Amino acid sequence: MEQLQERLKAAIRAVPDFPKPGILFRDITPVLEDPVLCADVLTGFRQALSGRRIDAVAGIESRGFLFGLPLAIQLGVPFVTVRKKGKLPWRTVRYAYDLEYGSAEMEMHVDSVKPGMHVLVHDDLLATGGTAAAAAELVRMQGGTVAGFSFLIELAALQGAQRLATYQAEVVRLITY
Repeated sequence: MEQLQERLKAAIRAVPDFPKPGILFRDITPVLEDPVLCADVLTGFRQALSGRRIDAVAGIESRGFLFGLPLAIQLGVPFVTVRKKGKLPWRTVRYAYDLEYGSAEMEMHVDSVKPGMHVLVHDDLLATGGTAAAAAELVRMQGGTVAGFSFLIELAALQGAQRLATYQAEVVRLITY
């Protein structure tokens, strides 16, 4: 895992002042452009999640789809899309939450999670944990259990993992800044 972390650190680009001044954006595009590294990322997630009951992977729009879908395929479980309000075509369950400046709403289809399912919530980046917590609430609203959280990157200073501790589910991250 240490070698994978070093390769990820070398590949992830730091872009200052994007999308606004004062933000240091972690760009995973170079990771996506390296098929060998992408395969190793999936192996890293599978190893870190080994031994856990996972009945579905819920990927958060949009970068959570990039590794969430192939991970679900490799685990042999359904992939559930968690999207911003108004993006899904059928009946949905919705959860509203507060952001640092404003609010947002996330949705998933009403039939995506069956009662009793153990669902892994996946995204590319863990910052404050608000969006991941919203996805976890959608899982719980449908009678599912949060089996864990997985992220390519964690920004530890923003304390998102502490926010997710309320779900009593392990937070897996491949790299931490």
